[in-house]
Amino acid sequence: MIRHIPVYGDLILSPMAGFSDKPYRAICREYGSAMSYTEFVSIDGILHGNDATRKMLDFDPNETPMVFQIFGSDEDKFEEAARCIEQLGPDIIDINMGCSVDKISGRGAGAALLREPAKIGRIFNRLSRVLSVPVTGKIRLGWDEQSLNHVEVAKIMEDNGAALIAVHGRTKRQAYNGVANWDAIAEVKQAVKIPVIGNGDVQTVADIAYIKEHTKCDAVMIARAAIGNPWIFQRKDIHEVTMAEKASLIYRHLEAMLQFYGWERGIVLFRKHVVKYVRGLAHINKVKQRLITSTRPEEFVALMQEYESEVSDHITQSDWTESLQCGISPLN
Repeated sequence: MIRHIPVYGDLILSPMAGFSDKPYRAICREYGSAMSYTEFVSIDGILHGNDATRKMLDFDPNETPMVFQIFGSDEDKFEEAARCIEQLGPDIIDINMGCSVDKISGRGAGAALLREPAKIGRIFNRLSRVLSVPVTGKIRLGWDEQSLNHVEVAKIMEDNGAALIAVHGRTKRQAYNGVANWDAIAEVKQAVKIPVIGNGDVQTVADIAYIKEHTKCDAVMIARAAIGNPWIFQRKDIHEVTMAEKASLIYRHLEAMLQFYGWERGIVLFRKHVVKYVRGLAHINKVKQRLITSTRPEEFVALMQEYESEVSDHITQSDWTESLQCGISPLN
């Protein structure tokens, strides 16, 4: 439970810039992700009425619980922006305190907030008082190894109204390097009474069980390992996924991207997903470069058909026909 909101499941797609958009969230929800987080959204973009920002907050009514994740550094703007987007109907508003990218943290946002625990307390206190929806946050362990303050920050968040904490087991300085510290996630879980989500180095189905047992976290958030692999939310490892399943989903995902972004932008944005979907496939190098540089849907379909002919002994024609029917039809 996130305050009064039930969550039916223990696996969650992590909010990721450029990936956790409406089309991919829908796929991951279908496959078992228990909550939907938007990509992180700038409070300045919200307050300026930016169209691209508004599109990032578009969601399907079936995406419940729906979490809007926001980032920034100004306390007054946090409150103003949160009040504004609450009117759009999210179930939860989440504060990003984990982004390690310099252009974000260099402006005092994302993981930079971890250097100001008192400010975090003020932000959560204000938002939890003025909003009707629960306020949650995603943190890292601290700025660097010399300033680990995950337990302190977690207690401050809880004391000031936070309803849930997601913890990535690395510091800002680590970014995505090194090994995630699951012991530190366990420390947060032991220190607070509100739900804790564990995040970091979950690559396989076995890792899900390991991190839950090690940290006693209430749920597991999966980021990079979920890109091109929504089957992990079904507790299915990628080597267990058939070519027919991949082909079917590639077409469905492409169609969703074209519908949401329009064909010109949709195909370009889809290419970064394709790279992940096709990794490890036999003989894919013959068409991979052309797939990830294609600019028209019909070109992409033709290339996929070319690839299909190369691996026809691995996938039946009936499977391929079925996959096309689940997505877009060739040359449409």
